Amino acid sequence: MDLQIAAALVPLLGWAVHGSVLAHRLASARRDPLTGLHTRAGWTARAEHLVRRHPTAAVLLVDLDHFKNLNDTHGHATGDAALVATADRLRTWCGRKGAAGRLGGEEFVAVVQDLAAADLDALIAALHRPLHYAGRSLPMAASVGVCRLAELPVPLLTDALAAADAAMYAAKGRGRRGSRLSR
Repeated sequence: MDLQIAAALVPLLGWAVHGSVLAHRLASARRDPLTGLHTRAGWTARAEHLVRRHPTAAVLLVDLDHFKNLNDTHGHATGDAALVATADRLRTWCGRKGAAGRLGGEEFVAVVQDLAAADLDALIAALHRPLHYAGRSLPMAASVGVCRLAELPVPLLTDALAAADAAMYAAKGRGRRGSRLSR
């Protein structure tokens, strides 16, 4: 190989490696290390895309009920197992027609292309299945707030999140363990 060609390729190789490392770091920053779900930034980018393309999309906020009690009673490893189980259940429910994310703590978020096709009752049932961990079966519960974008005057993700949040707190106010659609 000609020495001039080799001298020209070395910097290009360095930039390629550098670009690959940066891309990997960016991808890692968009995934929650515990659950593997999108972080807020990663989920927002995916959700914005789905909202623009699907007028029948719906946004959900999920908050685990009594999570602090679970952590305090059974330990943080059990709490982590509950977060991972919730993430798996939400990811499975969203499938290829949606995206799930973890906002932080015990709060999760999802967007699906069409709520009618997604079966909200199946999600509620999945979120309320007991957690089998360390030889014990522990009860799990979640409050879910839902906003269909078609119900908003302008279908913006920020407005859908606010409406889903209000619906989630209304579900919590009704004694938890359920869902509530925004109105």
